[in-house]
Amino acid sequence: MILSKIYKNILLILAACLVLTACATKKEIATDAIQGQMQSDVYTGTDSVEYLADGVPDRVFFATNETILTTASRETLRAQAAWLRKNSSINVVLEGHADERGTREYNLALGERRANSAKDYLMTYGISSDRISVLSYGKERPVDAGSNPLAWSKNRRSVTVKAN
Repeated sequence: MILSKIYKNILLILAACLVLTACATKKEIATDAIQGQMQSDVYTGTDSVEYLADGVPDRVFFATNETILTTASRETLRAQAAWLRKNSSINVVLEGHADERGTREYNLALGERRANSAKDYLMTYGISSDRISVLSYGKERPVDAGSNPLAWSKNRRSVTVKAN
């Protein structure tokens, strides 16, 4: 009788462990999927990226509260600069964006600093400042309306848009 109670308790503990392990494994898979699209807290996926021209991505991404360009961002901006040099009649607007966290005023200023960071980099590759306008939307135009780290990383960006 006592032995059967011990076996029942052991079975209950094993069942609970299996259930908890299954939940933990599933959560790790979801976390791995998110990490595959982010490096540190900067978006590295391609599902929200559009193109300024054939093979030239239109946006660069930033870390939280940062305006420093990543290596991938600099590569994208070099491709944009090369395309803009070939198409000297085209002017662009650099739109700065932020994630939903922070005040409206803070995010508008951050978006402007991000767009200016991209503008400064394009200018170092020979694009005239007369051809580049800067506009900040702050957190007002998210590309992903989610409220999680992946959505936030997609929204911290500067987008290059043809002005004419």
